Amino acid sequence: TVGLANRLLAERTHPQCDVFWGNEEMRTRQLAALNVWRATNGVASFGARRRCLVINTNLVTGQDLPRSLLELTNAAWRGRLAIAFPQFGTTATHFHVLRQRWGDEPWRQWCRGLVANDARVLDGNSTVVKMVGRGEAELGLTDTDDVAAGQREGLPVATGPDLPETRLFIPNTVGLVRGAPHPENARKLADYLQRPGTVERLVEAGALQYPAVPPLDPSGLQPDWESLLAELDSTTEELNEIFLR
Repeated sequence: TVGLANRLLAERTHPQCDVFWGNEEMRTRQLAALNVWRATNGVASFGARRRCLVINTNLVTGQDLPRSLLELTNAAWRGRLAIAFPQFGTTATHFHVLRQRWGDEPWRQWCRGLVANDARVLDGNSTVVKMVGRGEAELGLTDTDDVAAGQREGLPVATGPDLPETRLFIPNTVGLVRGAPHPENARKLADYLQRPGTVERLVEAGALQYPAVPPLDPSGLQPDWESLLAELDSTTEELNEIFLR
């Protein structure tokens, strides 16, 4: 997603793409702030999935599970946790929003604590689920659609406890590129993606878990998007410093 966003930015003066269909929200909002989308009805969201913990059901019992993500830096979880690189995708959004939730220094200490606790840092959420399913890690941070995919493959995985710090809903987004070469067909595709029947098919396929973003939960994560985007580059630099070794 980061690569696609950067390409759309690079092509702003000579658009090659008509429609951007993204499965996470942060980069779509970043591009909106940079006027990549059409000025009128240029961006929309539909359906949702959610951040979650994934557990290996053969290795972890309910009594073992953390009651807060802050507990993942405890010695009891040393070498047992897997996460995707937090500079990219939904994991990036999650880490940025957790910084807002906890504040700068507690968040920094937690990120460094994950590294010190030998967390496995992997290429993506689906890789996290597969590693947990193979028993090479026992617990991971991922998305609900990746857990569903792992279950379809027969892996012994399940979503972990529903913690307030994982209660981040992630809609699909569609953006219509400003000055795109095929504007009418772009609108047709965007409209098709948002149809209830299309969304239902995506839910049936496991690509989405919810046909719409559920009502706001005050105990869950509530991104302040304006602040998050203003700090996007600086937070990413800190994540690079901590996790790229």
